[in-house]
Amino acid sequence: MKQVEDDEILEKFSQENTRNEAFNLLISKYQEKIYWHVRRLVIDHDDADDLVQEVFIKVWKSLAKFRNDSKLYTWIYRIATNESITFLNKKKQRNQTPLDEVSEELSESLVASSYFNGDKIQMKLQQALLTLPEKQRLIFNMKYYDDLKYDEISAILGTSVGALKASFHIAVKKIEVFMLNDEISL
Repeated sequence: MKQVEDDEILEKFSQENTRNEAFNLLISKYQEKIYWHVRRLVIDHDDADDLVQEVFIKVWKSLAKFRNDSKLYTWIYRIATNESITFLNKKKQRNQTPLDEVSEELSESLVASSYFNGDKIQMKLQQALLTLPEKQRLIFNMKYYDDLKYDEISAILGTSVGALKASFHIAVKKIEVFMLNDEISL
């Protein structure tokens, strides 16, 4: 099936009689990418599923006002990222749990999840990611898993490219240390 260009989706969305078709095209183009982006942040499948629905509801409500200042993909990613961060912050506040304990809870959820189908190395990488500060984890996920360029991440997060590169480098080093220390303790 041929991938529909964003301009065509936006054009169809601007017309009342093709708005639903355009939105369906947008969902089929971006839903899986957005799901995995959100899932890597919140870990739990059900939470990710709920958040993706929230993201696309916000996209539906705001798409008519999209100004084309950035790529459509970048704009949707920004919404997904903000929704995920808001969700994690609410989870911390609701449980009145320190961040390191939330990360531990997410790690336990990952191990127990029937939706996780990765091997041991992938599991260790996910656990290593959960030890990172939220912003480093976010940057690492966007760069490593989503293969976004630094300027795209910069547009999504509103952070300079230099700061992103530094955060990514630090995150990689921390993950290496975690993996090596974990390997020693086995």
